[in-house]
Amino acid sequence: MLGVCAGVLLSLLAQRGPDMLVWWGQSRLRARWRRISRWRGGRPRISPDVIALIRYLSSQNPLWGAPHIHGELRKLGHRVSQSSVSRYMLRRRGRPQQNWRAFLVNHWDEIAAIDMLTVFTQAHEYLYAFVVLGLSRRAILHIEVGAHPTAEWLAQQLREAFPWDVRVPRFIVRDNDGAYGRIFRQRLYAIGIRDRPTTPRSPWQNGYVERLIGSIRRECLDYIVIGSEAHLRRVLREYADYYNNNRTHLALDKDTPNGRQIETEGVIVSRPVLGGLHHRYERKLPG
Repeated sequence: MLGVCAGVLLSLLAQRGPDMLVWWGQSRLRARWRRISRWRGGRPRISPDVIALIRYLSSQNPLWGAPHIHGELRKLGHRVSQSSVSRYMLRRRGRPQQNWRAFLVNHWDEIAAIDMLTVFTQAHEYLYAFVVLGLSRRAILHIEVGAHPTAEWLAQQLREAFPWDVRVPRFIVRDNDGAYGRIFRQRLYAIGIRDRPTTPRSPWQNGYVERLIGSIRRECLDYIVIGSEAHLRRVLREYADYYNNNRTHLALDKDTPNGRQIETEGVIVSRPVLGGLHHRYERKLPG
C-alpha cells in the first residue's frame, strides 16, 4: 500500500511539480481536521430563532447585560448558556443610551411640548398659532395667534402659559425653529424650565404636538376660511375647549384630557361646536 502511494506521489511530482505535493499535503490535513472536529453530540447547537431572540432582547434593552438576558430566556423556556448569550448579543460602544420614547414616558408629568402652526388667511397673509401641549394628559395648555412670532413674542407666550400660580413643567420639547432665539431661551431658564430641542430633521421626537397640529388641521382648519387674526384666535380657542373637555382620546383610554364623567341617566342632547363641525353630547334630566 505504501509503495502504491509513493508511486502516485512520484508520478504527481513528475507531472505537476512540487506545488502539487504541497496541495496534496494540505488537503489531507484539512480532511483530518474535519474528521476530528465533526459534531459528535454534547452541547446542542443554538437555533436561528433563539439567536434572533437574543439579538431582539438586546436591541430593545440596551441596559441589559448577558446575565439579565440569559435569565429572561430561561423564564421564556429556552435552555441556552450565558456564554452563548454573550456571544450573540449586540455589541455597543460606550455607555448605553435610552431611546427618546423612554425619556418621554418616564417624564410625562414634567414635560410640555411646543410648536407653531402656519395658517394662510383669506387676505393672502400668514398667521402663526403657538401651541403648548402637556404630555401627561395630552391637554392644550395654551394657544395664541400672532402675525410675527419673534423671540420676544414667544417668550411672552411662555409667561402667559405658565404664570406664577401654575405648576411649571421641568422640560420643554421643541424643534429647532430659528424663532426660538436667545430671549426665548433666557425666559425658559428664568422660569426654571430645561430646554430640550429635538435632533435636526427628526420631527418624530416631538410627535405628540405634531399629531395635535395634524388634528387641528384635519378636524378644524381644513373646513374653515380664516379671515383675520381675531377670527383664527376665536376658532382655535373654541376647538381647544372642545379638545380638552369633550373629545375622547385613545391614549387616555377614551377619556378627555381634563376628564369627563360617564353619564347614564337623562336624555341625550347635543350642542354644536364650531357651527356644527363637531358636537358635544351630554345627558340632561327632564324638568
